[in-house]
Amino acid sequence: MGYVADRWHKTRPGPDEPECGQHKGMVASANHGKGKRWQARYDDPNGKEITSLWATKTEAEREINKQESAKATGSWLDPKAGRVNVERFALDTWLPAQSLIGRSKREYLGVLNRYLFPEWGPREMRSVKPSEAGAWQSLLVSKYELGGQTPNRVARYVRSVFKLAVIDRVIPVSPFEGIKAPKLEPSAVDPPDHAQVELLIEHAYKPLWSTMFETDAQTGLRSGELRGMRLEKVDFLRGLYHVDEQLVYEAGRGMYLDKLKTGAGKRVLPLHRRTVDNLAAHVARNPPPQAGPWAGLIFTMPDATPVGESTIDWALKQTCKYAKERPRHLHEFRHHYASVLIAGGENPRVVQQRMGHKDVMTTMRIYAHLFASAEEKTRSVLDAVWGTSGQTGGETESSGASGRIPESRPGSGVVAQLRG
Repeated sequence: MGYVADRWHKTRPGPDEPECGQHKGMVASANHGKGKRWQARYDDPNGKEITSLWATKTEAEREINKQESAKATGSWLDPKAGRVNVERFALDTWLPAQSLIGRSKREYLGVLNRYLFPEWGPREMRSVKPSEAGAWQSLLVSKYELGGQTPNRVARYVRSVFKLAVIDRVIPVSPFEGIKAPKLEPSAVDPPDHAQVELLIEHAYKPLWSTMFETDAQTGLRSGELRGMRLEKVDFLRGLYHVDEQLVYEAGRGMYLDKLKTGAGKRVLPLHRRTVDNLAAHVARNPPPQAGPWAGLIFTMPDATPVGESTIDWALKQTCKYAKERPRHLHEFRHHYASVLIAGGENPRVVQQRMGHKDVMTTMRIYAHLFASAEEKTRSVLDAVWGTSGQTGGETESSGASGRIPESRPGSGVVAQLRG
């Protein structure tokens, strides 16, 4: 249990010390008349002593009772924890807790430095109000002129800072509680169809580009994953590719192979026979480096260095000109792969796994319009069982005007269940 201490008077005065002139029977301490008189003292759940000053003894006792009750119910918060400023908590606590790899850490830090710290950096965590949280989100568009999916992404990082502060019992509730995140604007995805992809492959002006374009369209790999393909990851016998690393670029360091940003990106892709044959033929013509940092890299430039992102983007841009096609981005081959899976009847969960998305909601947000054709497929299935879509009023070819369920052999489908 905690206790209340009188700061203005000594608890063990010497025998010859004079009595306090204002409070009889007591001996004044060096703090007499300085600041608040009563100090509440109690231990936190970890045994560390917590103190606070109060004007009256009653207030100090009330504070101790409040904190002891909070400890007993498990709702205790360190009253001083919320005093840490936003910048210090984000850098010292939140960022290390994200378990980020180097380039992702720089991305997160860039968001904090550009959009959070200029607005709230010196503020105490406990001082940020919900009204300010909502206004800050609006600034992402009005002041910082962000568009597309960026406001949602930036807000997601910052909201996570305050969410962790609640979990760590730094603040009782996040200022974003009850405040809707910026709307996640869906990006328009218009993947090239098979004929358009074939046209681009045909007009690629180097075998390297045609092989890379076709491989991307048949695997849906991200640019870094495609350019970072290594021979040892390809199972030519079983027709599989193990995706667990990618080629990245970092200023001051150049290109290097690194692990994927998220665990969801790590996946095993089934390869089409044509993909396997194309890769085998490419490797036979262009053996990968045997040693060094690029050992086993399938796609390399003539000097055995990796293919840069800007290099393959420029190659595709030129190819589009030769094919008299509108400019395309390499990522559109990835969208083409997804569209083929969806058109073939793959369910969203499978598409998510093949694409390496973090969750199925990401898949649906990007490709929901491509799944729309499934509605017609459902109608076709129902029509096959219940009759053609043009018949109404419960009348089908098999049920007649009465609308009764037709006779059926025992144990068949829905009819048997109804009779049972």
